Amino acid sequence: MKDIESPEDVSFLVDVFYKKILEDETLSPFFAHINFEKHKPRMEHFWNFVLFDESGYTTNVTDVHTSMKIKKVHFDSWVSIFHQTVDAHFMGSNAEKAKQRVALIAWTIESKI
Repeated sequence: MKDIESPEDVSFLVDVFYKKILEDETLSPFFAHINFEKHKPRMEHFWNFVLFDESGYTTNVTDVHTSMKIKKVHFDSWVSIFHQTVDAHFMGSNAEKAKQRVALIAWTIESKI
C-alpha cells in the first residue's frame, strides 16, 4: 500500500470517501443537495492544500459548515468513514496527516456549533 502522493491520489480519495458518505443514511442528507461534480474540485483543492501545500486555497472550512445542523454523531461518522477510507487505500505520513487533519477539522467545527 502506498501513501497519498499526488493530486490523482487525492482525487481518488475524495471520490471513494464521498461515495461512502452518500451511501451513509446518517450523513447523506447533508450532501444530497450538493452537485458533487461542481463541489469536487473544491474538496480536491482543499486536500492538495493540506497535504502538498498547494497555494490558493482561501475558503474558511469552519465558517462554511457552522450553519449546518450537524451534531456529534455526524462528526463521529464523518471522521470514522474518512479514516476507514484512508486506511483501506493508503499508508504513510500523508495518510496519517490527512486523518489527523480531518479529526482536527471535526473538533474545530463541532466546538463552534
